[in-house]
Amino acid sequence: MLITPVDFTSPTAAKDFAESLHNTGFGVLTNHPLSQQLLNTVYAEWYGFFQNEAKHTYAYDPQKYDGYFSPSVSETAKGNTKRDLKEFYHIYPWGRYPSEVSGAARQYYEEGAALAATLLQWVEQYTPAEVQEKYSMPLSQMIQGSEQTLLRVLHYPPLRGDEEPGAVRAAAHGDINLLTILPAATAAGLQVVGKDGEWHDVPCDFGMLIVNIGDMLQEASAGYYPSTIHRVLNPTGEEAKKSRVSLPLFLHPRPDVVLSERHTAGSYLTERLQELHSKV
Repeated sequence: MLITPVDFTSPTAAKDFAESLHNTGFGVLTNHPLSQQLLNTVYAEWYGFFQNEAKHTYAYDPQKYDGYFSPSVSETAKGNTKRDLKEFYHIYPWGRYPSEVSGAARQYYEEGAALAATLLQWVEQYTPAEVQEKYSMPLSQMIQGSEQTLLRVLHYPPLRGDEEPGAVRAAAHGDINLLTILPAATAAGLQVVGKDGEWHDVPCDFGMLIVNIGDMLQEASAGYYPSTIHRVLNPTGEEAKKSRVSLPLFLHPRPDVVLSERHTAGSYLTERLQELHSKV
């Protein structure tokens, strides 16, 4: 499977991006408008935050899911029994925000959400008419005013060699939301399952923007846009001694948005969160 990067500034960018999503579940953008300087600041500040014991004062709220999730309460991917080897912090517009870092991550949240509206417009523009008819409203309007869109600051600690057998940084999973926007992380490792059933590396040169489909867009499009299974591999050799920081922005519709005859965004999210955190 070949995922060809799309130049955001190209006159055919919208068409090429939507085709990539339909064919592979992923789109990879170059020359995108998100500031690399801003991203570098977020990476550096939050790496420092995860080395600071103050992170434990922001322990996650089990009702609201904002705050810090330690490795001991990290996610267990659907269908898996081992927790992922990671820690992370959930940033919502209304949620708690650490005083130990600047507002750079909040700025990235705002810029990423603005870009997301454009990308959803691209997706809808090149959705076949018979599929468009299934949308309860324009895709970009589904996220307007949403307080569920989530920025997760992820830290994959260096591997120590005493990890539980079979545990990986992020086990194979699909995302819950409409789209996930992910600047290329500070280390490689992201893979996706192709239509051939094999695992393939996702292009992730530093500076690229990786976008993948979530289950909610698959639900709303009746499968036209597939939510593709992906994972983050454990590194080997010298790379295993290094941290990996990642900044996925999960685009969530408002809870009342109708995805299909079966689900609203709210009912879908509740069902999946119960699956993810049943072992927390």
